[in-house]
Order: sequence, then structure tokens, then C-alpha cells
Amino acid sequence: MRQNVGSGSPWESEVGYSRAVRVGDVVHVAGTTAVRDGVAQAPGDPYRQARLALEIIGSALAECGAALTDVVRTRIYVTDIAHWEQVGRAHGEVFGDVRPASTMVQVAALIDPDLLVEIEAEAVVTRRGR
Repeated sequence: MRQNVGSGSPWESEVGYSRAVRVGDVVHVAGTTAVRDGVAQAPGDPYRQARLALEIIGSALAECGAALTDVVRTRIYVTDIAHWEQVGRAHGEVFGDVRPASTMVQVAALIDPDLLVEIEAEAVVTRRGR
């Protein structure tokens, strides 16, 4: 069984993707940025952008019957690797006890110049009743 979850972004239909996809017990969450209602939030603040991206990821996981505690892998893309500590702090606040496998890399740019970080997540739902 496949479950696609959308965020309502116009980019989803234009580009052809879902915010999250669950197949069986595995959930993949697409690259997520600090965008609300089509507007980049917290320009210039990589910590706040990472926290918001993680909140959005948490919501997408919940729609798929998963939770942040089910996350086994994250990928973090930053436009300036000098922001690694701020972004890492946000990630650690959310995943300090979960400790998923994670990668952080610098990229040349994201889709909006005000966006400093994008995060992907993969989860495996292991608890019964979900």
C-alpha cells in the first residue's frame, strides 16, 4: 500500500512530488525548507529555519502515521557550511535521543536565496497500532 501526503504547495503538482510517501512501514519525507504559505521564513537565521523544517517534517510524518522518533536517516543541505553548528544544534534538539544516521553537506544554492537549509528524512514505523 502506498500513501502520498501533500503539503498543498503549488510546486508539488508542477514538479510532480509529494511532501511524504509511505510504503509499508517506511516513510520518505522530501527535502523540506522553512517555507510557510509560499514565503521563506526566518531569512538569515539557519537555526530557526532548521527548526521550522523539522516541525514541517514532523507534521508530514504524523500524517503518515509515523513520528520523529521513527526517523532513521536525515540528510541536511546547507548553503554555507559555516552554519553547521546552528543547524546541528536544531537537529540535535529534535533527534538527540533518536540519533538517526545523518549527513550534512554544503550546496551551491536552494530554490530561494532566503533559504539556508533543507532537510530530508526517512522513517521506519516499528510500533504496533500505527
